[in-house]
Amino acid sequence: MLRSPLILCLFLPLLARCQGGTGSAPQEPTVRKSPPVRPLALLLDSLHLDAHTVRFDVDKSDRLFSVYAEDTLVKTYPCVLGENPIGDKFCQGDRKTPEGTFTFRSKRVHASWHKFIWVDYPNAESYRRFKDRKAQGLIPAGKDIGGEIGIHGVPEGMDHWIDLGRDWTWGCIALKNTDVDEIYPYIIPERTELTIAP
Repeated sequence: MLRSPLILCLFLPLLARCQGGTGSAPQEPTVRKSPPVRPLALLLDSLHLDAHTVRFDVDKSDRLFSVYAEDTLVKTYPCVLGENPIGDKFCQGDRKTPEGTFTFRSKRVHASWHKFIWVDYPNAESYRRFKDRKAQGLIPAGKDIGGEIGIHGVPEGMDHWIDLGRDWTWGCIALKNTDVDEIYPYIIPERTELTIAP
C-alpha cells in the first residue's frame, strides 16, 4: 500500500488518466478527407481498361448505378427510379422501372432533363413477359406495354433530387447531371449493355 504523501501525489494523476478520469483533455478525432472523386475517363485510363467494353448495372434495391469495363467495377453513382420501384414493369402507366438486360436506342441533349439516353424497352424479352402476364390476367385489358424509358438527368440545379434518394420518375433512371455527362460518351446505341436488377 502506498503511504508516502509525495508518492501518492505523483500516482493519483496517472491513475486518473488510465481510468479515463479528468487527468487530460480528450484528443479531437482526426478528420479524414474523402479522396477526390475521379472522373470516369481518368479511372478507365489509369486502370488500362478498354472503354469499348463499358457496360452498366443498376441495382434497384440499393439505388446504385454501376459502371463496369472488362468485368471490372470502375465507378458507382447514386440513382433514383420510377415512383413505384418494387418489381418489374408490367404496363404503361404503372410507373415502374423495367428489369432485365437492355441496350440503348439513341441519346440526345434534352431541354428538361439535361440529357436523355433511350433504353431499348420494350425489347423481345419485355414483350414475352407482357404477353405471359396478360394471359394470366395480371394486366388489365386495353393496357399497352409502355415505352419511352431512359436514363436522364435533372433540371439545372436540382441534383438534390438524387441526393434525397426518393423515387419520382415515371419509370426512368435518373442521375445527377454531372454523372449523366460522365457516362454519356461511353454509350453506343444498339451495343452498350444495361442490366437492371431487382
